Amino acid sequence: MPETERRRLAAYTVLAAYDSNQAAALLGEDGDDRREYGDASLIVDQTLSHLLGETQQVVVEGAEDNTTAQEREALLREWAQAEQLRMRMQHAERTAVLLGDTVYLLAWSRAKNRPVLKTIDPGFYFPVLPDGALDADEYPERVHLAWEVPGDPATGRKGTLRRVTYELGPIDDDGTRRTYPWSREPSSVTCYLTDAEWDLDQLDQTGDLDALSLSRARFRTNADGELLNRLDLQLDFIPVIHVPNTINGAEHYGQSSLLSAAQLLDDLAAADTDSQRASATTGSPIIGLSGARLPVDRKTGQPLPVQVEPGMVWPLGDTGQLSTVDTSAQLAELRAYVETLRDRLSVVTRLPGSVLGTVRPSEVPSGYALQLSFGPLDAMVRSMRLAREAKYPLLLKMVQRLYQLGGVLPPGDNPQATIAFGAYLPTDLAAALDLVAHGVQAEVLSLETGVRLLVDAGFPIEDAALEVERIQSRASSPTPDRQDSDSAEDEEGDNTTAA
Repeated sequence: MPETERRRLAAYTVLAAYDSNQAAALLGEDGDDRREYGDASLIVDQTLSHLLGETQQVVVEGAEDNTTAQEREALLREWAQAEQLRMRMQHAERTAVLLGDTVYLLAWSRAKNRPVLKTIDPGFYFPVLPDGALDADEYPERVHLAWEVPGDPATGRKGTLRRVTYELGPIDDDGTRRTYPWSREPSSVTCYLTDAEWDLDQLDQTGDLDALSLSRARFRTNADGELLNRLDLQLDFIPVIHVPNTINGAEHYGQSSLLSAAQLLDDLAAADTDSQRASATTGSPIIGLSGARLPVDRKTGQPLPVQVEPGMVWPLGDTGQLSTVDTSAQLAELRAYVETLRDRLSVVTRLPGSVLGTVRPSEVPSGYALQLSFGPLDAMVRSMRLAREAKYPLLLKMVQRLYQLGGVLPPGDNPQATIAFGAYLPTDLAAALDLVAHGVQAEVLSLETGVRLLVDAGFPIEDAALEVERIQSRASSPTPDRQDSDSAEDEEGDNTTAA
């Protein structure tokens, strides 16, 4: 691997150590007594929670008033439930927040008759970016998923390197053109899949992962018995979606949410360690004795170690003294220093104290002040969601195309679909409901837009289109109570007229 890839994998190792409270192990013997209390994991979990919001819902453009779009939305939601999309997103996005990026892999399953989704550790992801690529979002034409399988001395199995390669290339290399179900124009490009493995002892360790010799490779087969050596997948795209955590300009990979706080986490662990040591000497103080009759070992004649225990009595002579070392003042200073570091950590990670649990909601002077404290968090979440704005529509586009390839969906253009993240900030539900009710009544908001606003505010509406249909159907057909009330008013009006 190139040096840049080695640095990337080393960074993944360090960040994973922070997340599992094992960063001190990277220091060797110097970190044996280092205290780590889960601050890194808390930052990752809270960032992930606000990034994804309360809900993650598949939404198809035009599903509010278009039957075809509604059917497509229902199919994608059924697929998302079958593939446990929300659970996989939790796993994948936590990896992205922690390590800086994550990878999804799609494939068509003939047994399940649907696309299957897998999450891939970014440490296995090695794209071959185009030469001279200036745009980090430029899609690679070749992607490797590679990892080492360690040997097993007990069974005699050798260590191997496995590499799964997706590559775009000409169809059969002879200029053949093919019309795909999702396109009207013929294409000469297809995606080839190669799944091979090599024995590690037969590889040149100074070679290039992208240029391994296939003459020594062993090719695997799929469930249908097909040899995975440039197998034509009948696709004109690579079914791999790389999701960066942040917008990094010319960089293909994202940035971890822990990276800016790494030094603070080290300082916080050091301060916690010093605080723990000071608390030990405060709870069990160092005691000095003079003029005391200490127990003596009868064999050696040396004084035995003195243990401080409740009820212990030391006989002191006329000039005997007992003194202790009071470290409570230092302990208080260390605890104040820890709180200062936590405040700085809140600023650097853009997670307010109320989110990290360092500030109680009752201590906030007003709701407006609490809302202002969420400003940096709001900006961070918006930026992180912007980095994913094109990735999840791309994933759902690939899902629809795989359905077309499997014959489940008809040929033709596919509607735009995405995954909408729910609200992540505390919302005044009563105020949101009042705003929508007045806006729809005054006809400055459509009913569809009003329902969408309620969904964004956190109301438990699973299907916006279905909710609009329910509201319209109830408005067009009065309830029995309303009908009785109208009949009573009509009868009262007739009696008044007769009188």
